[in-house]
Amino acid sequence: MGLISNHSGKFNEAGCDEAGRGCLAGPVFAAAVILPFGFYHRDLNDSKKISEKKRLALRTVIEKEAVSYSVAKMDAPAIDTLNILWASVKTMHLALDNLQVSPEYILVDGNKFLPYFDVSFDCIVGGDAKYASIAAASILAKTYRDEYMFELHDTFPYYHWDKNKGYPTETHRNAIAQYGISVYHRKTFRLLPDSYQLKIF
Repeated sequence: MGLISNHSGKFNEAGCDEAGRGCLAGPVFAAAVILPFGFYHRDLNDSKKISEKKRLALRTVIEKEAVSYSVAKMDAPAIDTLNILWASVKTMHLALDNLQVSPEYILVDGNKFLPYFDVSFDCIVGGDAKYASIAAASILAKTYRDEYMFELHDTFPYYHWDKNKGYPTETHRNAIAQYGISVYHRKTFRLLPDSYQLKIF
């Protein structure tokens, strides 16, 4: 049985999700996707539950078949200012702003959102594994963010962002301890145990 294709019964229903919320470095990305009514793809699921190869293949399908889609990002300084929760919500709003088709209803992965104009919305915990439009948004947000972190890796190879994508792995934390932090690190996050002194460059 596939994911639910529509929640509200409205044709222009936009699914929203983010990627990178738990990272120590890099932007948070968000996507908004309006899929055709009744859209189905057997591989579509929460981006965390499928392989990178399938994610990239699905991204091509989503970008071709979607009624409209948009991806937005918010960098570390803004995340530090707003906090990661509201930065994520604001980035979803930015993605919705850039849709070429106005949404009539919004589905959001998670349990927090802020009203987007007068468009009705629902927050769905685990929605990326339940609703096709949210799953599609999770695929786009994840693949676009991964690409961005691959590019940053070329400038800062010692953090191994090509592998950890900015998440708090042991390798990433060890690199922070050795080299300090970059302009892409989130300074309000607990980057290292308190016993370490951070270097900033």
